[in-house]
Amino acid sequence: MPYEMNAAAGADPKRLIIYLVFDARGDIDRYIPHKLVKLRPFAERIVVVSNGALSGAGRAVLDSVADDVWERENSGFDVAGYQWALQKLGPEVVASFDELILMNYTWFGPIGSFEPVFADMDSRTVDFWGMTDHGPVTPNPHTGRGTMPSHIQSHWITVRKPILESDHWKRYWADMPPITSYAGSITHHESRFTEYFASRGFTYAVAFPYQDFPGTVHPAFERAQDLLDAGCPVLKRRIFFHDPLYLDREGIVGRWLLDSADRAGYPRGFILENLAKNVKPKILNTSASMLEILPEQTVGYEVDSPLRIAATVHIFYEEMTGELLDRLDTLPGRFDLFVTTSDESKAAHIRARINDRVDTRIGSWEVRVVASNRGRDISAFYVGCRDVILGGNYDLVVKVHSKKTIQQGSAVGDLFKRQQIDNLLNSPGYTANLVGLFQAESGLGAVFPPTVHIGFPTLGGAWFTNKARAATLCAKLGITVPLDDLSPLAPFGSMFIARPEALALLASDDVDYDDYAPEGVYGDGSLAHVQERLVAYAAGELGYHCRTVANAEYAAISHTFLEYKLDQLSETVQGDAVDEVHTLRSRQSLARLTEGKSWLGFQKAYLLERYPGFVAWALPRFRKLRPSRRPVSIVAGAPSSNPEKP
Repeated sequence: MPYEMNAAAGADPKRLIIYLVFDARGDIDRYIPHKLVKLRPFAERIVVVSNGALSGAGRAVLDSVADDVWERENSGFDVAGYQWALQKLGPEVVASFDELILMNYTWFGPIGSFEPVFADMDSRTVDFWGMTDHGPVTPNPHTGRGTMPSHIQSHWITVRKPILESDHWKRYWADMPPITSYAGSITHHESRFTEYFASRGFTYAVAFPYQDFPGTVHPAFERAQDLLDAGCPVLKRRIFFHDPLYLDREGIVGRWLLDSADRAGYPRGFILENLAKNVKPKILNTSASMLEILPEQTVGYEVDSPLRIAATVHIFYEEMTGELLDRLDTLPGRFDLFVTTSDESKAAHIRARINDRVDTRIGSWEVRVVASNRGRDISAFYVGCRDVILGGNYDLVVKVHSKKTIQQGSAVGDLFKRQQIDNLLNSPGYTANLVGLFQAESGLGAVFPPTVHIGFPTLGGAWFTNKARAATLCAKLGITVPLDDLSPLAPFGSMFIARPEALALLASDDVDYDDYAPEGVYGDGSLAHVQERLVAYAAGELGYHCRTVANAEYAAISHTFLEYKLDQLSETVQGDAVDEVHTLRSRQSLARLTEGKSWLGFQKAYLLERYPGFVAWALPRFRKLRPSRRPVSIVAGAPSSNPEKP
């Protein structure tokens, strides 16, 4: 007898979970086994499907929490992975379960507990259900026409026996076309699934429907905080790697979401570990608001849990020795000191100054004369202090140096130096709070001042000429964290405090002083400037996240200058941040298109850039009006002999 439609799951449903995962490295980050362990009480069988090969460690992790772990080629997105697993299981096995849940790796959870959701949905008399849904959108953003219907989102779709036993279920998957793009996965599966089965008489429900969150059709993204407050155990990963300009426009604050997850008992470190390995660091720093403004009074340091600290200092300007040692004395507890310098005369001066100090926090100390000043403070650190970084004797390493920016004016150079030193070693209370960040977060890899911008043209392109070589070095070191587009998240000025483990990839590189540029050609494109920009990327590859830090005074100075500069730049591009950037980039693109063109060429390029829809509509009509003239080919990509074609 066929299974009746509109069935509740009952008190103890027999449930199968197919969990789709993708990890480009083949590793499995901790948020995944954590999730599967929490799902285990609600599932009789858990099948993990990996789109792509797993590493040995990744496979072992999944074997410990799943009943089956299957690997397949990375093709077809999650849709093809589900389809493949269903075929491998076979229809009889699938239909033997009361419920099947199709879910994927694109969310963190549970934020709170799964139990209330299962208890609620088990009592509902429906044929399929989802955790969240997306409201209708016109025009369909993936096709440009029609309406994308409201639909259950594919990161969690639960299907009950009436559907699993139906011919409609078999036909749905049999008719699934090859999925070759993200848009295709939405068009042919996510936005289609709900309407397909609902139109065939099956009923459904949503645990947290979009109608409960007025003002949005996409609460999983745009109202994530309200969803968590309502008890939704799902937090989407995309929030933390989507365009921060969109987050700005919609008022989405990732930092508050992390705080909410923390309060609910979810390990914040699991989230940041995964994001650090896979998200452009500057985007993550923005989306999660990872700038810490630290007070001068000690409020976040655990005296009973001191960290072993090595302070490495490159002193080229020996007259700055006392100033740097004074700043290092703000470190909480004792520290070991490693000074590098360029010659024996300077070394003697530095040793004398260290010996003259009283009431210092310095434990053991050593002054090293480097074999070469090629690469300056950066080679002195990664080559001259490689043993300190990789020796395993310290929990933290401090990197500072005697900074004088002689290529800039004295005021700008002094400000840059203060921007570095004041934001790392400002006072005993401030520095203790900074060290306390590492005590609180085992996954924190490095902290450094925000991007310097007063007096320097860094914003909008701080890679300068270093990005190509940075990509080459990343490939050499096995760093696959994506590089930021315009500017890296980096310790410009090359002063920071870090866990030695987070620096392992950079410090293990077998470079020597001869690999650095000699004095006189030191600058952008050189190894030192590339290494300076890759701290966050190298740390991220190993699962360590970075934070920027600032004292309150510098934050006030920086913010007011930033606000004024942005105000001036926005004068002719009114609107929200998304619109402003789009307008500026359109103008830049238009300028490139029209450079050296005639007046007619300018008009064509302008219309194409600003009004592409109008051009597509008007062009065939214009041609009909002028049959004897040559065609006006201003549609991008249209074949034409017109030399002014854009």
